[in-house]
Amino acid sequence: MLTGPHSHAHLAERVRKLFGTVPCRLQVAALPWRELDGTVEVMLITSRDTGRWVLPKGWPEAREPLCEAAAREAGEEAGISGQVSALEAGRYFYAKAMPSGHDVPCEVLVFPLQVEEVADRWKEKRQRTRRWMNGEEAQRQVAEPDLGEIIGHFCASRQNRSESPSLHGSF
Repeated sequence: MLTGPHSHAHLAERVRKLFGTVPCRLQVAALPWRELDGTVEVMLITSRDTGRWVLPKGWPEAREPLCEAAAREAGEEAGISGQVSALEAGRYFYAKAMPSGHDVPCEVLVFPLQVEEVADRWKEKRQRTRRWMNGEEAQRQVAEPDLGEIIGHFCASRQNRSESPSLHGSF
């Protein structure tokens, strides 16, 4: 998985090569998931600017626990709520295009969110599309390879838990 000590050094080196020495900004993302007919599905949403498939993500607010910030973003951007994990599923880096035209390097911490409610109306409904997809499709749809790997690993681990009764429990 991407968060081990060896892989963190690998990611840090990739960030240095991509962005030089510019410091990263921190964002949080929710990894919305559900189990349907024994299959783990992930909800992706479209970004407002390019329409590419992404996870709900954004900036944490002052003193807000990071996992709760991820859950808040999921509510605002996708109209979903549920049980968020305090443990991250992984982290990835990307370049966020700012309105100024400059790219800002961001490190994104991804928190699983087991979806319990899906609203018909939500804050950004007119700006985004949301869609449930299986883990393999979600992995292919996202632009960032490291995010795709996080999604794939998470779905595979959830699927294994579903198939092994002795491993049931929290996410």
